[in-house]
Amino acid sequence: MPTVLHTESSRGHGGQEIRTLAEVRWLLAHGWGALIACQPDSPLLAEARTSALPVEAVRMRTATDVGALVRLRRLMRERGVSLVHTHSSVDSWLAGIAAKSLGRPVVRTRHVSIPIRRRRALVYRLADRVVTSAESVRSMVIAAGIAPERVVTISAGVDSARFHSAISGEAVRKELGLGTAPVVGLVANVRGSKGHNVFLEAARAVVGRRPDVRFLIVGDGVGFDEVSRRVRDMGLSPSVRLTGFRRDIPEVMAALDVLALPSIRSEAIPQVIPQALAVGTPVVASAVGGSPELIRDGENGRLVPPGDAPALADAILALLDDPDRARAMARAGQAMVCERYTIDATMARTTAVYRALLDR
Repeated sequence: MPTVLHTESSRGHGGQEIRTLAEVRWLLAHGWGALIACQPDSPLLAEARTSALPVEAVRMRTATDVGALVRLRRLMRERGVSLVHTHSSVDSWLAGIAAKSLGRPVVRTRHVSIPIRRRRALVYRLADRVVTSAESVRSMVIAAGIAPERVVTISAGVDSARFHSAISGEAVRKELGLGTAPVVGLVANVRGSKGHNVFLEAARAVVGRRPDVRFLIVGDGVGFDEVSRRVRDMGLSPSVRLTGFRRDIPEVMAALDVLALPSIRSEAIPQVIPQALAVGTPVVASAVGGSPELIRDGENGRLVPPGDAPALADAILALLDDPDRARAMARAGQAMVCERYTIDATMARTTAVYRALLDR
């Protein structure tokens, strides 16, 4: 089977890095060759090694880093790479040029819903196909001048072996001392775009009406210390807990009564929404990026305007106060995920893109 090289120059650890790990794991499990090239000392490198996935550390300083380009080109030749799949701007330039110099096809994934300026869209022309994580992102790529027939939407897939209705959250509840309290969680990289400040404002409003409700902020990131400080300054320490980074996300999702994702910008198809629905946890999200492609308000979850803490609080309370309706919405979402958003379904579409390029 062909070997796919995934490249990532980002030093973050959010949805796109998690998606890359999952897709490489799937490829290896289904007979493909696969490896990752990423920055030294990056969380992605550490996670790949922890998961025993093939990974190479390649320092990629800028899009004109000739040393990195040569290193990537050598890696492609030594490891018999058949196709290159890039994920961020710097690695898309470097790995894209290296791959083209060897006659290898290139796929680029656009993960975020930030508009692309036309003068910065040249890097996308290096790719034979652009995969976007949501239809809203596909529209942005096309608006930047990329031919529609070269752009395909494939969202991240949920690993149904890990995220399913039989998962128990009792161990997480016991560990965190939550007892039988209603629990609302925000599971995301801690950065401004995810709306943690909106979440805290909504939490204060909810606690004012339902003092028994507890809130979890799960994840790490550049904003962790600032969010911790705001929790203290707002007097929310008795009700809000920051857990930091956790690997047991299926169990965390199962421990929640509601997952909230109040993103205010740069959201494509957020992976935590189908993950929560897969385990049967009701969801309230802001209508940003690709979230409305997943959530139909009142049918399989709740949608609120971005940045609107009172609306978020009202939606959370509505789900908590009517658990039967909340469970019915979660079941509808679960059926949608099983039909369209499992990793088997999304990787079938991804490998179809690979095969079409390899067969040319």
